[in-house]
Parts: sequence; structure tokens; C-alpha cells
Amino acid sequence: MKIGLIGTGLMGQALATHLLAENQPLMVYNRSPEKSEELQERGAEVASSAQEVVEQCDICLLFLSDAEAIQMVLDSIDATAFRDTLIIQMGTIAPEESRHFAEQISTQKGRYLECPVLGSLPEARSGKLILMAGGSDKDFQTALPLLELIGKHPQHIGSVGQGATVKLAMNQLIAGLTASFALSLALVEKEGIETEQFMKIVRDSALYAPTFDKKLSRMLERDFDNPNFPTKHLAKDTRLFLSVAEELGLDTSALQGIEILLQKTLEMGLDNTDYSALMAAVSPRHK
Repeated sequence: MKIGLIGTGLMGQALATHLLAENQPLMVYNRSPEKSEELQERGAEVASSAQEVVEQCDICLLFLSDAEAIQMVLDSIDATAFRDTLIIQMGTIAPEESRHFAEQISTQKGRYLECPVLGSLPEARSGKLILMAGGSDKDFQTALPLLELIGKHPQHIGSVGQGATVKLAMNQLIAGLTASFALSLALVEKEGIETEQFMKIVRDSALYAPTFDKKLSRMLERDFDNPNFPTKHLAKDTRLFLSVAEELGLDTSALQGIEILLQKTLEMGLDNTDYSALMAAVSPRHK
């Protein structure tokens, strides 16, 4: 079985590196060719177009930034190329966007499975991503041997759109936990309370989440470089959640405040830094 991967950004490259380490035959494509050079050195075949990947591979993974990028790629491929190829969409998009792509690919005689992932670069490199699939059981079973290389115990959530929904729900938790922790940490910091004393109380409580310790030093030191998940992507996913939730009649007041903080973080020029940069928006340090 030949695997294709379209989109070799941060996560796509980490995933491709893992698949190559697992001795999987892999063809990759990225609009910016230089992003595939390292993978070529590791043994990946580099395609000259997205169409070449779809034509030559049994399963094609899409790891693109948003629905607009996915649509551009799909529109660049001749409809006949999709026949019998399983397309697995792994980015974070809205449920209705995913259903649209499923219909488009199905009309072109292709097969479609959504499988967004939770986790960042270390998990992608080690095959420990959390996978949330949406689509037919037949397509899920076809993809399962590959998905089990990418993450432990892949979950088949249900129909197309339901995997995308769960992923948005998880990313909303990322935004909420990070913003809440930043605000509490900033309050303690402003009052001159020993950070470790505060953290001991947090760790001993039912309120503790492991992400707090993962982001603690970054927030204290205001060191947001070398991100595993950039702030701009969390901002995009938060806007997506707001749009979907508001259509469903949910009260999104709390998340709207976090979205304002994320926008402030972007305006501070921290769009390509780690999303723990929310701390800089909550409690700026003035020189």
C-alpha cells in the first residue's frame, strides 16, 4: 500500500518523518518544495503536483491548514484522479466543511474519511497522536492499519462531520484551559506569591491539568519560540468553534472573551509563537 501526504508543514513533516521511520513507502507534496527536501533525504518520494500523489497512492493524507487550502488543492486535481483513492483529511475544519469535501470527493468516485488529530510535534514523531475519525466503517477499517501507526487506539466517532466536531470541542478546551491558567498565574505573579507554592496547591487539587506544567516555564519566562502549535492556529480554531456553536444556538460568551485575547496576542506579533503566548496578552511585561 502506497501512502501519499499532501501538506508538509510542521505537523505534516513530523508525521511523514514517523511514517518513514516505520518503513512506509511515502510520496509527499507541498506547494513550497523546500518544505519537502528533508523528507526526500529521509527516503520520501517527492511529487511535482497534488494530482500525482492522488493518482499514484492508495491512501492520501491531507494535512493542510484550513478549508480554503484544502479546497485549493482539491480543485487543482482532475476529477478522474480520485477514483478508488481514499482521502483522509487530518486538519481542523468545521463539520459542514468536512461534509462538503466528502460529497465532492464521493461525486468524483473517490472515498473520504476525516481524521483530525490531537497532539503536537512530539506525538506526531512518535506515533502517539489521538485520532478522531468520521466516515463509513468500511473506510475506517481500510485506513485502520495506517491510523494505528499514527496513533494508539484510533477512535471511530461516527459519520463525517462528527470527528471534526469532537476535534473542535477539544481545541476549545485548549483555549479555555490555557487562558484560565494564564490569568490565574498572572494574578499570583502580580501579588509576588511564590509560583511553586501556588503550583503545589494546583497539582494537589482536582483542578490540575498536565498542560499547566507543560506551559508553566514558557509563561513565566515569556519564552514562546519554537512552537509545537502556533497561536495563529489556535485563534483560527477558536473562530471556527464560535461560528459552529453560534449556529447551534450555544452561548459562547466565555469563549468570545478568549477570542479577544487571542486577537490581542496576534496583534502583538506573536502569531507564529507557541499559544502559551496568551500570557503576554493577559499580563504584558513593559520594558
